[in-house]
Amino acid sequence: MTRPEALFPLFAGLETLPGVGPKAAQAFKALGVERPKDLLYLLPHSGVDRARRDSVRDITPPATLTVEVEVGSHVPPRQKGRPYRVHVRDRRLEFQLVFFHARADYLQKLLPTGQRRLVSGKVEFFDGMAQMVHPDHVLRVEEAEEIPAYEPVYPLSAGLTQKLVSKAVAAALTRLPLAGEWIDPGLKAREGWPDWPAALAAAHAPEGAAALAATHPARQRLAYDELFAHQLMLSIARASIRRGKGIATEGTGALRAKVLESLPYAPTGAQVRAVAEIAADMASARRMNRLLQGDVGAGKTLVAFQALLIAVEAGGQGVMMAPTEILARQHFEGLAPLARAAGVRLELLTGRDRGAERAMKLEDLAMGRIPILVGTHAVFQKDVEFRDLRLAVVDEQHRFGVAQRMELGAKGEAVDVLVMTATPIPRSLALATHGDMDVSVLDEKPAGRKPIRTAMVASDRLDEVVEHLRKAVAEGRQAYWVCPLVEESELVDYASAEERFRSLRAALGEKVGLVHGQMPPAEKDAAMARFVAGESLVLVATTVIEVGVNVPDATIMVIEQAETFGLAQLHQLRGRVGRGEAASTCLLMYQPPLNETGRRRLTTIRDTEDGFRIAEEDLAMRGAGDLIGTAQSGLPRFRVADLERQASLMALAQSDARKLLHDDPGLGGPRGAAARLLLWLMDQERALRMISVG
Repeated sequence: MTRPEALFPLFAGLETLPGVGPKAAQAFKALGVERPKDLLYLLPHSGVDRARRDSVRDITPPATLTVEVEVGSHVPPRQKGRPYRVHVRDRRLEFQLVFFHARADYLQKLLPTGQRRLVSGKVEFFDGMAQMVHPDHVLRVEEAEEIPAYEPVYPLSAGLTQKLVSKAVAAALTRLPLAGEWIDPGLKAREGWPDWPAALAAAHAPEGAAALAATHPARQRLAYDELFAHQLMLSIARASIRRGKGIATEGTGALRAKVLESLPYAPTGAQVRAVAEIAADMASARRMNRLLQGDVGAGKTLVAFQALLIAVEAGGQGVMMAPTEILARQHFEGLAPLARAAGVRLELLTGRDRGAERAMKLEDLAMGRIPILVGTHAVFQKDVEFRDLRLAVVDEQHRFGVAQRMELGAKGEAVDVLVMTATPIPRSLALATHGDMDVSVLDEKPAGRKPIRTAMVASDRLDEVVEHLRKAVAEGRQAYWVCPLVEESELVDYASAEERFRSLRAALGEKVGLVHGQMPPAEKDAAMARFVAGESLVLVATTVIEVGVNVPDATIMVIEQAETFGLAQLHQLRGRVGRGEAASTCLLMYQPPLNETGRRRLTTIRDTEDGFRIAEEDLAMRGAGDLIGTAQSGLPRFRVADLERQASLMALAQSDARKLLHDDPGLGGPRGAAARLLLWLMDQERALRMISVG
C-alpha cells in the first residue's frame, strides 16, 4: 500500500518550499507543521483590514491604515536611542513615520524624499501628531497589488514571521493534486460548500472578518473533510472488527432469571433495552463492539453482569476488567451477591496474586472451572488463558484505547467486547472517540434512588459544616470529605487532605479515616475497607474515590474548594452518595469571591443531576481536549473542526462515511478513490491497511 504519486509534493520536506531553511522548518514543528500538506490546514486566526484609504483623516486612531504618501524630510535622532522620523503627506494631511534602531542609509533608500510610496501600518496619536511606528509595508506605488485588501494573520512560533508563513502557505497551495470529490454530491449541494481547492484558497485569502468564522462555507467544508476522514477511519475499523469471525453466543435465560428474582426491585426500561441490544449482538455471528454509557447510579453493573451470564449460559466464559485494583476489587464485591444468586463461580485476579494461589486460579481458568473472572489489566498477561472466552467487559473506557480493545479481542477466538463508561459523554465526543462502536445508553435512574440535595457553602462557614457532620456521625451516618491536594503546598492554597484529616480527627475523634493516591496500596485498601465496613464514619480523601466506590450508608459528601474541580469530576464525586435508603446531601465548599467560570460550574452542579446535561455544559466551558484528557482519550486533534461548535457536522460525517462504505466497501469507485486520497492527506492510512487486509 503505497502513497499515491500525486501526493508526493505535499509530503516532501518543508525545506523544498521557497524561503524555508532548516531553522524555519524546525520553528514550523512547534505549530505541528512538518510537511507542506500540514500548511494547507494552518488557517489564519484573524486578519488586518488593509483596504486603501485617501488620508489619515478617514480613520480614527489607533487603527491600521494603508495610504499613498509623498515622502518629505528625514529627521535623524540627535541622541542615541531616540527615534528616526520621516515626514510624509497623504492627499489631505501630513503625518510621521517613526523608526527605532534603524540605519539612516537603509531608510533613505526605502523612502527617498520627493518620491511616492504606499505605506501600511498602525496609526496612533503622539503629542497631538498622527504617527505610524515601523510600518508593516513600504512599497512602490506600482507594487500595491502585493498588499491584500484583507491580510490574513497566521499563528506563529519563535523564529517565524507572517511574511515567511504566508509565502510558505502560498507555495504549498500550488502543490494540490487533481482530486475527485469525496463528499456526497447531494450533501455538498445542499450545504453550498465549495470544491476542495476553492475552499482552501478562500480560507487562506479571507475577504473580511466574516470569512474567518467557523460558519463560513469554505471553513465548514474543510472542517467537514477532517471529521469525514476521521469517521471513515472509525467506520473502516468497525467494519473490520465486524468482519472478524464472531461466535454466536445465545443464552438460555435461566441464570439471568435467577438474578432478577433475587433483586428487591425491577430493572429500568433502559436496563432491559440495553440487555436486549447486547444479547442480540452476542447471538449474531459478528463480533460485538458496544459501548454501554450510563450516568452515575444508572445500573451499569447489573447490565454488564447479565451480559456475562449470557456467555456462561452458552457454555463459555466472561471477564470484567477495571483500570485499578481498588475498582476491580469493588466490582468483584459488587458482583458477588449476584453471582451467588445465579449459582455461578466468580474469581478475582490482580497483580497481587502470586505463587500457588495464582497458579491454581490460572489452571481453573484454562480448564473452564471459572466461568466469570474480574481483574485489572493483569488479565492481558501472556500466561492468562481461558478455555472459551466469549465476552470481555471493559470498565472506564477512557483509560483503554482502541489498541487495547483489539489486544483484548485477540485473547479469545472472537471475543465480544462491551465497554462501560460512567462518564456521560456529549454526543459529538462519543462519535469522535467511540465512532467504531455501537452505543447503548442508560438514561434512567433505578426506582428508589432519591435525589441528592446539593448546596453551595462559602469556606468561611467551615465550623457550621463540621458541626453538621458531628450530628450526622452521632446518628451513625457516614460522610466523605474530599480535598484537592495531598500535602500543603506553598504555591497553591489548596486545603490538603493530611491537614484536613488532622483537624477533623481533633474535632470528631477516632472515627475519621484518610485515603489518598500517595499511600501504599495496602494502606489505601485497608482504609477503604474500614470505611466500607462502617468502622470509620468520615473518610477524608483526594479524588481517588471519584470512580466506582460504593458505600450505601454514606449520605454526606463535602467537596472542599469545589471551584477547582471540573464539572464531570464534581458529578462523579456527588454520585458516591445517594446509594442507600436515606436522604443524601452534597456540600460544595468554595472560597469567595467566585469567578464567572467557578460560579457557572457550581450552579450547574447544584441545579441538575442529569449527567448528560452536565457533560454538554462541561464541553461548552472547557473544550473537548480538556474534557476527557486528550492524551489518554484517543481524542483526535482537529486543526479546523471545532467539536464544541460543530457537533452536528460530526453526526453528518458519521452517516456519510457509513453510507459510502456500505455502497463501496473497498473504496474502489470514483468517490471511494477520492476518499482514499483524503485518508492519506489526514494521516489515516491505517484505515487503508485495514481495507487491504480485509
